[in-house]
Amino acid sequence: MKKVTVVIPNWNGMKYLEPCLDSLRNQDTDDFEVIVVDNASTDGSVSYIRERYPEVRLIVNSENLGFSGGVNTGIEACSSEFVLLLNNDVECDARFVSALTRAIEKDARIFSVNPKMVNYRDRNLLDDCGDLYTVIGWQAQRGAAQSVNDPAYSKPAKVFSCCAGASIYRRKVFEEIGLFDTMHFAYLEDIDVGYRAMLYGYHNLYEPSAVVYHVGSGSSGAVKYSDFKVRISARNAVYVAYKNMPVIQRMLNAFPMYIGRKLKQAFFRKLGFEQAYLDGVKEGFETRNMTKKVPRGTAGFFRCLFIEGLLIRNTFVYLHEYRKRHLKK
Repeated sequence: MKKVTVVIPNWNGMKYLEPCLDSLRNQDTDDFEVIVVDNASTDGSVSYIRERYPEVRLIVNSENLGFSGGVNTGIEACSSEFVLLLNNDVECDARFVSALTRAIEKDARIFSVNPKMVNYRDRNLLDDCGDLYTVIGWQAQRGAAQSVNDPAYSKPAKVFSCCAGASIYRRKVFEEIGLFDTMHFAYLEDIDVGYRAMLYGYHNLYEPSAVVYHVGSGSSGAVKYSDFKVRISARNAVYVAYKNMPVIQRMLNAFPMYIGRKLKQAFFRKLGFEQAYLDGVKEGFETRNMTKKVPRGTAGFFRCLFIEGLLIRNTFVYLHEYRKRHLKK
């Protein structure tokens, strides 16, 4: 049995598959297998994989289950110790799989490890070095648009959660905390599962020796904003807070999250997506009771207090990185 299973969800992403799958062929280890979960593609992806990459195990869904449903299908189909989730729009450094594997093997309480994700088009810039979640309810990519040589991202570090577009996970922990929430469909599902893992006493890491080059939004047309993405992300942001925070913590954070929503609304108004954002927030509040909350008592008072401290700290980290990005312009 291979130690690692790489699970790649795919929906009409044939143009990205060659650099992604070729880079996996060129890894410095062969102690892994590859599963591509196809979400009912219509662009010839399935036949392309069968013809060009016979070593890949292909699972074809009859409908588009989204990112969450797609990766869950792959996780449930494997029995390896670790599962490495990979977007189809990445190209992996030759040491990527082995570096992530070594990092997660260091401690049984590590749930996930995020690599150094570099901008595919401008390889002088970072894309994601682990995700931030803030007290105002915003998610952010740690290190986004910063220099690849910035010493702040040159050392391993604990992070709030890992980007599911290119991170390794301890499979048995999923059996304890549950898989990705299919109600998310896509977006913020990795923040949710990373938060959940911390509530259960696990932690998430960033490992800079593992490197991937990421295009971004490969399965949604490489478009930064759209009505669909804005609406789903706004809805899922409501889910993350409701599912993972105990009532007292939600009450404590109600005002800063209200301010966060108002700032987002103003931002999307300028871009022409205000209604999509408001529709998503409304849907989130109307359907939040349909989500599966973390069981009461899973995390004690001090763990929740520690996480609250992270939310506050991450807000200042986000503001610092935002300022650094805009000082360059």
